[in-house]
Amino acid sequence: MAERVAVDMWFDPICPWAWITSRWLLEVEQVRDVDIRFHVMSLSVLNEGRDLPEQYQELMKSGWGPVRLCIAVEQQHGPEAVRKLYTALGTRIHLGKEQLGRELFAAALTDVGLDPALADAADSTAYDEALRASHEAGMRPVGTDVGTPVVHAPGPDGRMVAFFGPVITPAPKGEAAGRLYDGVLLVAGTPGFYELKRTREQGPIFD
Repeated sequence: MAERVAVDMWFDPICPWAWITSRWLLEVEQVRDVDIRFHVMSLSVLNEGRDLPEQYQELMKSGWGPVRLCIAVEQQHGPEAVRKLYTALGTRIHLGKEQLGRELFAAALTDVGLDPALADAADSTAYDEALRASHEAGMRPVGTDVGTPVVHAPGPDGRMVAFFGPVITPAPKGEAAGRLYDGVLLVAGTPGFYELKRTREQGPIFD
């Protein structure tokens, strides 16, 4: 049997495209010898000091809460708890269309068997240093002109490759997910390859 390898994804819970990519990676985990590990990046950190439309500025203000919460859970309960919490948050945010806030955070914590009082972390700056460190670890290899999802994975030659994306909708299932993974690693592992893109004609589909 092939040895399983770790593939790391950096996410911000508020990003619908990262959510779809994360569901794709969980499909990949079932058909390829990979174990997916989830880490926190922050669109609020990424966009600090940038000239943004007012509506997006408001989203960035509300975006601090969920990433602080994820870091607090990681520190107190470990990476597996972050994986479970991300699923609970994403289900409520993207499928349930629930409003960001303490009620949502407490409910997501309850969903995964954690103390809902941990929702206090969303309003605490105590986790910001660790948040920024996690963000930097994910973004350093890909630069600051991309957002989330960011993936770090062993390339075809075994060396780590890091890339933004893939941006997909809906998430492929089964072997289709595996084939996309194979192809993404092939292009991402090609020296000098930087970009493959086309205009998005669909919004996120959460199937």
